[in-house]
Amino acid sequence: MMAGSALCFCVMHALVAKASQEVPPIEVAFFRNLFGFLVLLPAIVRSRFVAFKTTKLHLHALRGALNSTSMMMFFTALAITPLAEATALSYTAPLFMTIGAVLVLHERIHVRRMVALAIGFLGALVVLRPGMVPIGLGPMLVIGSTVLWAGSMLDIKILARTDSSLTIATYMVVFLMPITLVAALFVWQWPTWEQLGIMFLIGACGSAGHMLFTEAFRHGDTTALMPLDFTKLIWASIIGFLFFGQMPDMWTWIGGTVIFASATYLSYREHQIARRARIATQTAGSPASPDTVATELPRS
Repeated sequence: MMAGSALCFCVMHALVAKASQEVPPIEVAFFRNLFGFLVLLPAIVRSRFVAFKTTKLHLHALRGALNSTSMMMFFTALAITPLAEATALSYTAPLFMTIGAVLVLHERIHVRRMVALAIGFLGALVVLRPGMVPIGLGPMLVIGSTVLWAGSMLDIKILARTDSSLTIATYMVVFLMPITLVAALFVWQWPTWEQLGIMFLIGACGSAGHMLFTEAFRHGDTTALMPLDFTKLIWASIIGFLFFGQMPDMWTWIGGTVIFASATYLSYREHQIARRARIATQTAGSPASPDTVATELPRS
């Protein structure tokens, strides 16, 4: 399921790159959210709209603003950046999340995590190679998108203490649809039926990727699953070569591997800390607190 999730997300990114050749990427982001809402609607109805019950509407709104901006930046980057390079740079999300957790949530950071962070950002420099090659707009958009995505995930960490997963997912599409629609109106062009079909597949692949990812972590352990997330870079390289004639260079592979190794270690450390906290809470005789959202959540 984890390998299938990685494939779904890579296919989605490739379809975004294809659709963005004819439809503005920001408009593609809107239709991604529209079709995502239609997929989610049956679950909302079955819950008898309990999914809308929350006391943290302001945090949902903040997450919507961060997530929508991140998505539009990332979709724009996919239109002008090789798939493998964008995938490699997107692995920096857990690095920015760790920094945000220290600054915003006041989590403690130890030497090993600091070293992992430094190694991860070194990997990003290997991919970008500033001073050796010009840094294009695409990679800059990917990094900016990843920073905002990390902020969105920190928001979810706070929301997960009180709100259900369905509530968080529901408010995500509720806020993302109007925000991306307003942005898309400035560049709007009516899509053809073929383009609508491609954008429906984008929404379907994204939803399938999220479901497979969630189920994978429901049945497996982080340490066993995270290495399979690296198959995204492999799939991105194959799809980019077959359909777009893109050939990732050696530096993308080296830097992507370094970033991924660092991000995996940080995710593993957070998983271990959260598990020890749950055990300590249960031993003390009080109910376990809700799990924090793992740093390896996928980009929607």
